[in-house]
Amino acid sequence: MIKTHLRWFLLLFSVACVTNVAHAESHKYFRMGNKEDVQTKPVAGVAMVGGGSDLDEAFRWLCNKGNGGDFLILRARGDDDYNSYVNKLCKANSVATLIIPDREAAEAPAVAEIIRKAEVVFIAGGDQANYIRGWKGTPVESAMNENIAAGKPIGGTSAGLAVEGEFVYGAMGDKPDDKDLASADVLANPYFERVTLVREFLKIPHLENLITDSHFAKRDRMGRTLGFLARIRKDGWSSSPREVAIDEKSAVLVEADGKASVVGKGKGAYFLRPTQAPEVCEKGVPLTFRGISVYRVRAGRHFDLISWTGDGGTGYSLSVERGKIESTQAGKGIY
Repeated sequence: MIKTHLRWFLLLFSVACVTNVAHAESHKYFRMGNKEDVQTKPVAGVAMVGGGSDLDEAFRWLCNKGNGGDFLILRARGDDDYNSYVNKLCKANSVATLIIPDREAAEAPAVAEIIRKAEVVFIAGGDQANYIRGWKGTPVESAMNENIAAGKPIGGTSAGLAVEGEFVYGAMGDKPDDKDLASADVLANPYFERVTLVREFLKIPHLENLITDSHFAKRDRMGRTLGFLARIRKDGWSSSPREVAIDEKSAVLVEADGKASVVGKGKGAYFLRPTQAPEVCEKGVPLTFRGISVYRVRAGRHFDLISWTGDGGTGYSLSVERGKIESTQAGKGIY
């Protein structure tokens, strides 16, 4: 009888150990530099990176905002390959990557504490559905917003950029083998089942009332962007939504006062604002949406997110007529 009880005890103990290890390893943390945290005085700012190859200038800008503190990369999948890259560019106390793969990991108090101790947070690319499904409504979301409210800088690229605005294309309807959501699908049906929009994930100053998008011209995303803006307006989320859309190899660096600089070697950034409600925005019906103001800004130029004006850029208008985009840029098209 004693041996039987002992065997049961050892079995239960083994199960408990495996369970604890599995829980402990549900997130992964890789750190370079000082093992001890420091507290510096970071300066607020937002780095919005359009994807493609990483931009040294954007990371150096973020590092300077962190003022020698701890630089943290967040991701849901992948590894720590950002660590050595950022460490070479920055004079930081530490550079670390925190991988948070699911809601169980996002609920762990230790994960939120790691985020709170960072002076700079950067959200890597990947699939923004993982961020929305796994992090929204968890201590991870709360910790990020606490950092932002405290004036700490934040950045993101590709999917990380996609979740920075108040409104987000969540990619929640996508399946693992789905291709990129095409502009043609959204223009033909703005209520296409894969058009999954969410809101109020991050609360970043000057990014209220707007949606962000990446890989913009490279992946021909203008049509789907116009569909997103039409939906936001039609569904009553905003009477005047805006968008910051950024091409690959480009970034928009936003200072605490809302003034932004465009950097990189891509096609730059596009700042969109509808001037009227969509005329036709219905399920299964091609979109009709007129009077969208566009201001394109290349590298070396600037844009003010508060006054919604820029310098040295190109202004033009777009309209959608029964699912077809028309531009006032004669011979230059929609980009």
